[in-house]
Amino acid sequence: MKTMLLAFVAMAVISAGAYFTLGELGFTAEQANTGTNSNVRLD
Repeated sequence: MKTMLLAFVAMAVISAGAYFTLGELGFTAEQANTGTNSNVRLD
């Protein structure tokens, strides 16, 4: 039981850290879907 709780805490810490770190680096869904990064040609 102790191991499972430790795994849940580790998962929460890693996911929160990744969320904030990737947000600071600019890897967000909003920035990935902007027109500047679009490879779609609309002729």
